[in-house]
Amino acid sequence: MVLLSFAPFPFAGQEWLLGPARALVWPAQQALLVADLHLEKASWFARTGQMLPPYDSRETLDRLSALISHTGARRVFCLGDNFHDAHGPARLEPRAAERLAALAARVDWVWITGNHDEKDGAASGTMLAELEVDGIVLRHEAQASETRPELSGHFHPCLRLATRGRRVSRPCAVMSERKLILPAFGALTGGLDAAHPALLKAMQPARSITALVPTAARVAQFPLWQAAAA
Repeated sequence: MVLLSFAPFPFAGQEWLLGPARALVWPAQQALLVADLHLEKASWFARTGQMLPPYDSRETLDRLSALISHTGARRVFCLGDNFHDAHGPARLEPRAAERLAALAARVDWVWITGNHDEKDGAASGTMLAELEVDGIVLRHEAQASETRPELSGHFHPCLRLATRGRRVSRPCAVMSERKLILPAFGALTGGLDAAHPALLKAMQPARSITALVPTAARVAQFPLWQAAAA
C-alpha cells in the first residue's frame, strides 16, 4: 500500500493511518474507510428552493477516487449517510453516476447504511446495516452498549480551538479505548464540536476521549474528556 500524506496511530491493537483528506486507512485490510458522504445533498436543498452549486457529489467522488489510487486500497468501507436522502441515487447526474459505478467495480465496496440512507438502495456494491471485520464493528452511529472495538461516523466531529485571537475549526476523528468516530468526508457537510455533550456521551464508556487531527508528520492528539479519578 502506498501511504501518502497519512500518519500512523494505534487503535484496538492495530495500526491505522489518518490523513488530512478526512479518510482512514486500515493497512491490515488494505482498506480505505470514509463516513458521511451525503451524496446529492445540494440537489436535496434545490428541491426545497435553496439553490446550491450541484457539484458536491462529483467533488466527493473525485476525491475518493484519488485516495483509492494514492493508497492502493482494495476495499472501501463507507460508514453510513452515504446519500443525503433515500432518493439521492436516482438524482445522481450521469458523470457522477458513472464515476461511482467505476469505483465500485474497481474495489470491494461496502456501504454501511445510516439514518439518511435507504436500507436497500440502488448504489453499486454491498449494502449492510453493520459489519464486523477482524473483531472490529463497522456501523454508522456509535452504540453505548457495544463492548467490541467500534468504528463509526454520524457526528461529523470538528476540533474547535482559539489561537492567535481567532477561532479555527478542523475536521477530526474522536477516539476512546474502544470507539473511533470518523470525520465527515462529503464535500457539503458541516461539523459538530468534538467536545459536544452528545458526542462525548456516544463515546461512553471510556476512561479518556481524544480528538485526532492529522498533520504533515503525525497525528496530533487533543484531550477532550477524562474520567474522574476514583
